[in-house]
Amino acid sequence: MYYIGIDLGTSAVKLLLMEGNGKIVNIVSKEYPLFFPQPGWSEQKPEDWWESVKEGLKELTEGFDKTQVAGISFGGQMHGLVILDKDDRVIRPAILWNDGRTQEETDYLNNVIGKEKLSKYTANIAFTGFTAPKILWVKNKEPENFARIEKIMLPKDYIAYQLTGSFCTDVSDASGMLLFDVENKCWSTEMLEICGVKASQMAKVFESYEVVGTLKADIAAELGLPEAVKVAAGAGDNAAAAVGTGTVGNAMCNISLGTSGTIFISSERFGVDKHNALHSFAHADGKFHLMGCMLSAASCNKWWMEEILQTTDFSAQQAAITDEKLGKNHVYFLPYLMGERSPHNDANARGTFIGLTMDSTRADMYQAVLEGVAFAIRDSFEVAKSLGIEIKASKICGGGAKSPLWRKIIANVLNIRLDIIESEEGPGYGGAMLAAVACGEYASVEEAAAKLVKVVDSVDPTAELAARYEERYQKFGQIYPTVKDLFPKIS
Repeated sequence: MYYIGIDLGTSAVKLLLMEGNGKIVNIVSKEYPLFFPQPGWSEQKPEDWWESVKEGLKELTEGFDKTQVAGISFGGQMHGLVILDKDDRVIRPAILWNDGRTQEETDYLNNVIGKEKLSKYTANIAFTGFTAPKILWVKNKEPENFARIEKIMLPKDYIAYQLTGSFCTDVSDASGMLLFDVENKCWSTEMLEICGVKASQMAKVFESYEVVGTLKADIAAELGLPEAVKVAAGAGDNAAAAVGTGTVGNAMCNISLGTSGTIFISSERFGVDKHNALHSFAHADGKFHLMGCMLSAASCNKWWMEEILQTTDFSAQQAAITDEKLGKNHVYFLPYLMGERSPHNDANARGTFIGLTMDSTRADMYQAVLEGVAFAIRDSFEVAKSLGIEIKASKICGGGAKSPLWRKIIANVLNIRLDIIESEEGPGYGGAMLAAVACGEYASVEEAAAKLVKVVDSVDPTAELAARYEERYQKFGQIYPTVKDLFPKIS
């Protein structure tokens, strides 16, 4: 049988066709426009997503036996606000995760309603990207549109609705709305009241691997697929990607070194740290997860190389950072080039070199950049450890993870084994795996991950180097608290 994973991203939708044994047999991408109607705003038309998904599904299954397609599921961009009227028409373009218009509403939630109450109701505090501030923005700035709302949904859930007619969402994506009681996996009545939303406007909530419906007859005919194709709820992009990397079960971890950085830690138990430094969300495996988001990770490497050194020969520059230099650098770097999310939640934070002397070299500064990102990742690890989660190993993926040097630094800074997996197809692969679980190909998400995700290489820390980095990390940890009050003055 075949299973389809739909990764509804910000710039394009990526569709993946997978056999039951995990083999990927086809991948198709379809781009769609992104609109910036005002500075700091970011919008898309849900209708564009739907047209691209339909075109992509037709192209993806062309030349394959369509009668063998058993299931479809999703990984999707999180936090976006999609609102429909009583006739199921989109009221206004979707307001996306990276839209910054809701600072006023975010401040109201955090400072007037209060972070303590938000954390009690939802296990999280407000960020401009989350969905609840967007709803308040529509209520405050577009009251005529707010009055027309019949259904509130997230981006991937709009696609599920078009495919099946099921008004649904999943626990992992719902967790990022600031409307969801994560611990009890239900809508927060208090948050709905604060946002002026009725329970009838909110979708039915499913676990990510649960079937929400089958294809509508007209859609099945248009796509040439059987009406019996099962559609599973799917997950937010980070949770779906975690499934695709096998980051399921207790105390499993994945580090994604992309433009931004994500530290994803799965847990059997619900937990919230006292400062809400990490997001506390439900996971696609039926349990929970903690997630730290760094705003600048591999982008620090790119900035240093391309803007400062003005070269793209990464390997040549890294060759000067030899093994004997690791853990002995006197230069430190705070990697906050765009402010920071986890764990400091400080938009004013800035990138900072400290410890430079007359004998500091270009290689020392480059090493400090790589080490600074590793130390910042460890900051989120320390928060998870404070909740009693013991992490013994982590997967690592993303563009930055292609550097053997950077992997070695991170393994020793964290003092854990890093595993590199065979395939990095992210949310789309995770979505296909969720579809396979929904159709009974695998008994659980954990079983699917154990059988389909293959580790092809590992990096182990060494006692001596880990000890040197432990000493340096303790010094790194003193820098931000010392200089943070300067950042608002120089921003």
